[in-house]
Amino acid sequence: MLDLSTLQQFESGLDPRDPTSSLIPCKILGYGEISCVLEINNDSEIAAKRMPLFTSISAAEKYAEAYKKYCERLRAAGLLIPEDSTTIVQGHGDIAVLYILQKQLPPSRFCHKLIHTEDPDSLKIMIQMIVGEIEKVWTYNSENDPDIRLAIDGQLSNWVLLESGEMAYIDTSTPLMLENGTETLDPELLLQSAPSFLRWLIRWLFLEDVMTRYYDRKLVYTDLIANLYKEQRPEIVDSWIKSINESSRDNMDVLDRQAIEAYYKEDKLIWRLFLGLRRIDRFIKSKLFGQRYEFVLPGNIKR
Repeated sequence: MLDLSTLQQFESGLDPRDPTSSLIPCKILGYGEISCVLEINNDSEIAAKRMPLFTSISAAEKYAEAYKKYCERLRAAGLLIPEDSTTIVQGHGDIAVLYILQKQLPPSRFCHKLIHTEDPDSLKIMIQMIVGEIEKVWTYNSENDPDIRLAIDGQLSNWVLLESGEMAYIDTSTPLMLENGTETLDPELLLQSAPSFLRWLIRWLFLEDVMTRYYDRKLVYTDLIANLYKEQRPEIVDSWIKSINESSRDNMDVLDRQAIEAYYKEDKLIWRLFLGLRRIDRFIKSKLFGQRYEFVLPGNIKR
């Protein structure tokens, strides 16, 4: 495992504009809305999710506790979650950085890649398996403490079909759950990487929509199917809609292609705008004011 000393050295020598040029070697594995995923110090066993969001160690500790509780509850619901741990290090200036360390799974087995390599029958089985895993969350919510409500981001890149035939879920770094009707994740953390002078606009336009969609079972499936447009496989949308309508529980309204296409257009606009604003913020801070911009941003995303 990556230890505290190694991660602190990595963070101290990290250049967020080009992580691969940092003192301790790393490779970028992926990006999230508030994190990036790294392979650090040639440790191919671990995917390290870096979250430079926190104004204090105690704030990072509070988030880590919510993360651990979320993972425990997902496992209790029956989902397969890779082995994980958390480490908190001191960032530049006054910030604290949380690293979520998760067992690295084979890249070729991620479902957003398998849709380009597997035959139609295998893809039908795959979507039925994903539906089965998502349904476990709603079963957990209906059969357990009514004051606890789990949510899940079911998009394709969050699922890994292992060689063993098991389906693993990896997107646990955002603890989506309500306790006594209150969101355990501070929504303002999602805005930390956006320009401070525009956060009010993002908050007003779509923060609530982004925070609440994963508690709506139909929207979770809508988002999952919409991924097929992003991943350049629109020709299998109809067959997946049929599979979900047949496989999910009876009390959900049926999905339809027109609504999914409208959802995807809006979702694409939201995330393009958000990424564009983050790039503006990086330019202002680093180029105009010579300040350090903490977040690692992706390049152009093909949609």
